Amino acid sequence: AMEAQQVIWLRTLRIAKGGKPAEREAKRMISEKIKAAGRAGTMFATGAPAGEVARMYRKKIRANRKRLSR
Repeated sequence: AMEAQQVIWLRTLRIAKGGKPAEREAKRMISEKIKAAGRAGTMFATGAPAGEVARMYRKKIRANRKRLSR
């Protein structure tokens, strides 16, 4: 939960700065959310346990935190 909050904060800062980087980040955020939700739906539909879905989200969150912290 803490990493997710960090990503939200880091993305908010990047988007608040405006310009092309903000536009790219907003588009990236939306496309990532759509893909992750689709993947989670597929995982649940095929019987994946909730823990496996949570691991998928955590992996994405961790990657975003690392990328945005640079």
